[in-house]
Amino acid sequence: MSSGELVRTALYEEHVALDANIVDFHGFELPIWYSNIKEEHLATRSGAGLFDVSHMGTFRFSGTNVKQWLESVATQKVTGITEGRCAYTHFLDDDGYIIDDMIFAVVSDEEILGVPNASMIDVMWDWFNQSLPEDGSVKIENLSPSTSIVALQGPKSKEIVSQVLGPDNHVGRFKWQTIGDNNLDISGWIQGTGYTGESGYEIFIPNNDAAKLWRNLISAGATPVGLGARDTLRLEKGYL
Repeated sequence: MSSGELVRTALYEEHVALDANIVDFHGFELPIWYSNIKEEHLATRSGAGLFDVSHMGTFRFSGTNVKQWLESVATQKVTGITEGRCAYTHFLDDDGYIIDDMIFAVVSDEEILGVPNASMIDVMWDWFNQSLPEDGSVKIENLSPSTSIVALQGPKSKEIVSQVLGPDNHVGRFKWQTIGDNNLDISGWIQGTGYTGESGYEIFIPNNDAAKLWRNLISAGATPVGLGARDTLRLEKGYL
C-alpha cells in the first residue's frame, strides 16, 4: 500500500449506503459509527452487533511441524491446542516486548489460521517469514487480500447466525469450523471469537460473498456497529 493510499474493504459500498461516518483507520476506509457510538455499544450488549473487521489480516501456516514451529515463536503452548479449537497468543521481540497479539485456529496438525492486527500485517508477514524453519517444512500464505471478516457479537448472535447460515454453522466459544451447507451458498469458516466481551462469531468469507452475508445478517436483526463502539466494548471488558 503506497503512502496516502486508503484501502476499501469489500463492504465499503454497504457502509456508504448506511450513511456511515467513515474515517481513515490504519490506512483503511472504515465506519467509526453509523448512528452513534453509545447506541451501537448498547445494541451489541443487548442484541447483536455486526462489525466489518476485514482490515484484520488472515494468514495460513502449514507444514508437518507447524504446531511445534508456532509454539517456538509464540507465548502459547500451541501443541496443546487440539483440532477445531482457537487460542490467543503474543509474539515477543528479543527483549521480551510484545510485537503483536493474534488469535489462531488449529485446522489440523498440519494447518493453522491466524489473524494479525491490521497495522501489523506487513510487519508480522516479514517477521514470520524470517522465523520459518530453514528446511522449508513450514510455509505461510497471506489470505488477507481475498478474505473478508465480519464479526457478529452479542447475546442474540447465535439466534441470528442460525437463522442465516443454519444451526449446523453455530460454533462454541473459541471453536472453529468450516462453513457447511447454507441457503446463501457461502463458503469460508467461522470462529467463536471476538473482542467485545460478548458471545459471538468471527466469520471469514471470500470478498465476493461479503455483501450478501452482511445484508442477510442485518435483515435477521443484527445492528451495524462501527469501530468506535468496538473500542468502547473491548475497553469495558478490559481487553488490550
